[in-house]
This record gives sequence, C-alpha cells and structure tokens, in this order.
Amino acid sequence: MTRPFKPAQLSLQTQPPGAGAKAVAVRAARSVDTGVASRLVTLFAVTCGLLVANVYYSQPIAGPIAASLGMPVGATGLVVTATQAGFGLGLLLIVPLGDLIENRRLVLILIGIAAIGLLTAALASTPLTYLLAAALIGLGSVAVQVLVPFAAHLAPEPIRGRVVGNVMSGLMIGIMLARPMAGFVTQIASWHAVFYASAIGMGLVALSLGVGLPRRKPVVRESYAGLLTSMGLLALRTRVLQRRALYQACLFAAFSLFWTTVPLLLTGPVFGMSQGRLALFALVGGAGAIAAPIAGRLADRGYTRPATAFAILAVGGAFLLTHLRGDGSPFHLACLIAAAILLDFGMTANLTLGQRAIFVLGAEFRSRLNGLYMAAFFVGGAAGSSLGGWIYAIAGWSWASTAGCGFAVLAFGLFVTEFLQSTGRQGS
Repeated sequence: MTRPFKPAQLSLQTQPPGAGAKAVAVRAARSVDTGVASRLVTLFAVTCGLLVANVYYSQPIAGPIAASLGMPVGATGLVVTATQAGFGLGLLLIVPLGDLIENRRLVLILIGIAAIGLLTAALASTPLTYLLAAALIGLGSVAVQVLVPFAAHLAPEPIRGRVVGNVMSGLMIGIMLARPMAGFVTQIASWHAVFYASAIGMGLVALSLGVGLPRRKPVVRESYAGLLTSMGLLALRTRVLQRRALYQACLFAAFSLFWTTVPLLLTGPVFGMSQGRLALFALVGGAGAIAAPIAGRLADRGYTRPATAFAILAVGGAFLLTHLRGDGSPFHLACLIAAAILLDFGMTANLTLGQRAIFVLGAEFRSRLNGLYMAAFFVGGAAGSSLGGWIYAIAGWSWASTAGCGFAVLAFGLFVTEFLQSTGRQGS
C-alpha cells in the first residue's frame, strides 16, 4: 500500500510565512537527510540513473548495432539520434503533464512504454524496426524528467540545490555506467542482450516505485492544450530558461558528439580496442559524474555564474586535450581519458546549475520549465550525435573533435553576452 503524498512533511511550499518559518525550514532540511525523505531521495536517484541509462546504452555499441542491421557507416549516428529524438519529443509533449496529472501514475505508464521499446529493440532485425523502437525507448524514458522536478517539490528551498544535485548525480552515474555496461554485455553476449537486460530492469523499477513512490496531484487546473500553449509563452518570456537552455544545448551537443565518435576512434585501426577495453575507457570517463552534487552546493551558495563559466571552459578544454597527440600512443590515450573526465564534469555541472536556476522560478510550472530546458538539451544532443557521426565518416576524428570544441566556444560566447549585459545594468 502506498503512502499518500504529504507536502507539509517534506516541503515548505505549503507553509505560511512567519516567525516559525525558519524553524520549519530547519526541520524540513533535516528530514531530507534522515528517515523517509532520505530513502525517497535515494529511490529517486537510483530510478533516474536506470531510466536515463536507456538513452545511452547505444552510444558505445552504435557501430555493432548498425553493422548488424546493415546500416551504412555514415548513418551510424542515427542509432543514437533516434533515441534522443524520442526523448526530446517526450520532453515537449509528455513531461509537461507532470504539472497536470498525478505524477506517480504518469511515471509508471512511461516506464511501461520504455520497457516495450526495449523489448522491441532487442528483437529488431531491420534498421526501421530498431529506429522506431529506439524512439519509443526515448519517449518512455522521459519519466526521469518527471521525477527530477518531483524531487525539487519535496525539497525545502535552503537545500533544494543539494537535493537536486544528489538526484542528478544518480542520473549522471546512470549515463556514465550505461556506456561501459553496454560494452561489457555486448562483448560477453550481444547488443541484443543489453536491451533484454534493461527491459527486466524497468520491470524491477516499476515494482519499486509502485511501493515506495508517494502520490502527488498537481494543483494546476488547465487543459492539455492550454498547458502546451503556456509552454510557448514560458519559452518566449523566461530569460533565465532561454539562456540556461542554450548553454546546455551547446554543451550536450559537444558531449554527444564525443561519446558517439570516440568509440569509433578507439575501436578503429589507430587503437584497435575491443568492446571490453572500450567499456573500461567509458567507466573511467564516468568519474566526471561527481560534478552534480558539487554544482548543486555551489548554486545554493550563490556561485552559479562563476561555476557556469568553469563548466563551459572545461568542455572546451576537454576537446583541446584530444589534439595534443594523434598517433595512438599511451600518451594519446591518456589525453583522451582526461578529456572524457573533464568533458563529463563540465557538462554535468552545467546541467545541475541550469536546473537549480529554473526550479526556483515557480513550483506551479516547474515541470513545464524542466521539459523545455531538457528538450533544448536533447535537441543539442541529437544534433551533436548526427553531426559527429557524419564528420567522423568523411573527415576523421580531428575534425569531429574540432566541431565539438566549436559547440563549447558558442556556449561561452553566449555566456559572455550575459555577463556583459549584467555589467551594463549594474553600471547604469
């Protein structure tokens, strides 16, 4: 039997202002660290990690999948892009429903859709079947972006960044571990086994959430059409959302380009890695996931702007590292490993900083803001995957890496305009 959702236990959103508000905040902050709330945060983090992994399993094994299905090398990026496109569509059309309908039911339905997509992908024998299944996997996996704003609702304002950071660290660990797990399973069995295993995992996740996830019925009273219309208005009028979405779209494009093309480099003639060694590379690169809780704490302390600058520069610097050597030597491999860690760190930090910035804008439209933010994020990712696969096929790693650095340069240029505008306002 599930417990009903009780906002007064975990959130300040329903508490009236007054002399007792500070004491309530202290009690709420403590509740997030202990008891039921701590278990919920852990449940959110683990579930988000398993869900988001569905979107990334195909990155390191895109080559074997494409070859098995008879796809040309230049179309390898579509293996990754199809899942990201489905995820992006879900962000725009499904995630906003988190502001309208009961969240627990919505999450469980979406997990069921993801499981169907995973089973279909595992059984696929033609490119079209696989690509349609991949889009369905992405569509169902947007449940993760219903859960992240849910966690923000539970958290009191003084530690919202920390709670979101902890949940996002689970999400990012899922992204990072998805790649090595997919590589190991593919080497031991086949790429089909990756999707069978994940489908089973979705069943276990659904059972856990059915028991442990509280109900949350949003207070918004609006039609679905009105909800979508309001998203357009939010996108046009919310400057913080616009900027954070643009920064993250650029950085995730760079991230997706790297993780779509670097497996092709490492398994190609320069390095000749097996899928097992490639999985170890991805596992080491996943160390960058530690950025999420760090960025959340920095945002809580008011350091969002300098932390953003560092995150963007880290992504750009990661691609510059890959140009130090290009001969397949141990030093070249070390540069690629360092680049992977730095890239993941920068992208993860900026993602968390952006979500913390938009979640303080208003609880009543938090899911819609998150849907818009993450939609831009994944549009960038889909563009990076497709562009990276195409550039690598026609011009090689060096040019693909240069394109990835270009995305970071674009993000930093946009960030500088924000800084200059802020300085101008302060001077006037």
